Amino acid sequence: MSKQRLIFRLFLDYFDSGSLCFIINKYFCSRIEIYWYMIKVIAFDFGGVIATLSPHRAAERLGALGLENPESHLDAFTQRGIFGDLECGRIGDEEFRKGLSELCGRELTWKQCQFVLLGYIQAVPGRNIDFLRQLRNDGYRVIILSNTNPFMMEWAMSPRFTPEGWSLNDIADEVYLSYKIGAMKPDPLIFTTVLSSEKVKPGDMLFLDDGQRNVESAAAMGIQTMLVENGSDWTLLLKNRLNL
Repeated sequence: MSKQRLIFRLFLDYFDSGSLCFIINKYFCSRIEIYWYMIKVIAFDFGGVIATLSPHRAAERLGALGLENPESHLDAFTQRGIFGDLECGRIGDEEFRKGLSELCGRELTWKQCQFVLLGYIQAVPGRNIDFLRQLRNDGYRVIILSNTNPFMMEWAMSPRFTPEGWSLNDIADEVYLSYKIGAMKPDPLIFTTVLSSEKVKPGDMLFLDDGQRNVESAAAMGIQTMLVENGSDWTLLLKNRLNL
């Protein structure tokens, strides 16, 4: 972080946001120009932002295990049925395994369940990983906020996540998972939990997600947001947003 930016961050922390906007608007520049510098925490969705998703491939894997109309059981943003129960933490991985076995009409192993859910992951672009590490070096607090499940996180929290042997814990300051919090986006509860844990005001956090409803829910709470497209290169957009 540059000396000028560090001094400015200290200045931001000293004043409350209302007083700060008045001072800057009157003596320095417009509120809009200063607004982005108030970002302290950047929250990234996992699937669709950090990782590129392929719901079709997950459905193909599920169908290969014997489940009819697998697409009707899966959703790219907010899961339902036993998939939603898993991501919301209402059931654990073993209960999910038994439930999916019943749906497929055959006994499935834990690894087979994981194979299905990892079908969602098409790629983890290296540019995304590099950019998160850059943001942390620049002084931003980087967190992950994901609707996800234990099967997915067993892989993402391991050295198998990247070719360099990094896990999500290595590239983020904190990882917030729906099945541990007990709520899924777009439920406001998941955002209030994160804000409380991070000890920041809504306007001090920027949230990136590929789900329209998730972004709208966060924005309604005063959180700064960016809607990005699954698989797109959002790094340049974020650089411009942060004036990097």
